[in-house]
Amino acid sequence: MLLLAACAGKKSADEMVSHMASADTLYNNGIDALRSQRYALAAAEFEVLQQNYPYSGYTANAQLMEGYADYLQDKYPDAVQQLDRFLELHPTSPDAAYAFYLRALCYYEQVADVQRDQQGTIEAMNALEEVITRFPQSPYARDAQLKVDLCRDHLAGKEMLVGRFYQQQRNYEAAVNRYQRVIQDFQTTNHVPEALERLVEVYLDLGLTEQARRSASVLSFNYPGSKWYRYSYNMLRSEHLLAANMPAPTSSQHDGGTPARRGFFSRAWHAVF
Repeated sequence: MLLLAACAGKKSADEMVSHMASADTLYNNGIDALRSQRYALAAAEFEVLQQNYPYSGYTANAQLMEGYADYLQDKYPDAVQQLDRFLELHPTSPDAAYAFYLRALCYYEQVADVQRDQQGTIEAMNALEEVITRFPQSPYARDAQLKVDLCRDHLAGKEMLVGRFYQQQRNYEAAVNRYQRVIQDFQTTNHVPEALERLVEVYLDLGLTEQARRSASVLSFNYPGSKWYRYSYNMLRSEHLLAANMPAPTSSQHDGGTPARRGFFSRAWHAVF
């Protein structure tokens, strides 16, 4: 009876092997499932391929495609894990640039609202910058740079949110630190004009009229058409604190104004302060 059971078990295993689809069939099934937006099925097909044909010529692509299928299902941690495995096993693959880019997108898609912790934004920015550094000539580098800029704008927005909170609580020193960080560390973002205007408000509340004038001066020079300069100008005028060389606000179609180049803005800021 034991012999018969053993033979039956062997027959069952042999039948399973004989019924196992080939590597190319599994891969093509996964691709077809992707095209028909059956992402869970696609991921399952690619996973079965990897488990049963670890040395197949399709295995590397299956790893990458499973990561893509997980990404399309918003399973970002699973996708990152799969892509990390692909990059560890195939660091010189022609698809490495895409794998790094897709991995960065997984982090980018998890960027939280500015009212929440921004550690995810920092991780996304680091992953995107890795794409730019490793593959500067790839078609993914340009989009990665655009997303880095958006991450920086997001981080600046978080600093402004915290700065406004401190200002409302009359914790002026903490507010000034936040606004100055936006001005110095996030010079190319759209939050700089507001940060300068908020400094004018804080310095006026503290009675530091000269510092308020200096902030307004930087604002007028770099963003003369900004609504934020208009607010600053009107505040100083109402307090009879306008500097003799401070121009009236110019009209502009864009409330944010046109940001100065990073190097020039930095020189202007440090020259005034």
